[in-house]
Amino acid sequence: MSKAMVESEVEAVVLEILKELGYAEKFGPDLAPDGLYPERQRYSDVVLVDRLANAIAQLNPKMPKDVLEMALKKFLNPESQSLIFNNRIFHKMMGEGIPVEYKRADGTMAGDTVRVIDFDNVENNEFLVVNQFTVVENNDNRRPDVVVFVNGIPVVVIELKNPADPNATIASAFNQLRTYKTQIPLLF
Repeated sequence: MSKAMVESEVEAVVLEILKELGYAEKFGPDLAPDGLYPERQRYSDVVLVDRLANAIAQLNPKMPKDVLEMALKKFLNPESQSLIFNNRIFHKMMGEGIPVEYKRADGTMAGDTVRVIDFDNVENNEFLVVNQFTVVENNDNRRPDVVVFVNGIPVVVIELKNPADPNATIASAFNQLRTYKTQIPLLF
């Protein structure tokens, strides 16, 4: 008789599949502000800023450094308190780039676009999967099972359930994601 799989084993399988697809893997607590290899200053930080800054620099090598820094700030600072509005803006910036204007050395103004993801040459992007990524927002402490990052930007949240638990349904996983969306909207 075979033993039923538990949630941690499902998580391990998901991580292994993503690693086979070329994703790097990190353990969320290691990246935390108090972790072994901190990549976040606060638990409310959901973008891995150094990874994003490195990607922006690599994808836009001809742009002045101060313009890239301005684009990063624009990306990280939402224009609105509305999750839906910000998602539209982020989606547009991820797909089309971040519009920037700056003064050239000759004094003329230039308009350009700073890319955050390379859709033409996918191998130019960094793909990372992180398990047990704790986010704290408004005193709500949540830890999604798996978060997928592209160039330091969280793009997928995966909620797993114990397949041996008869109460662990797609509906319960969906409800858990809805709770995350309400309690830790920064991740979304």
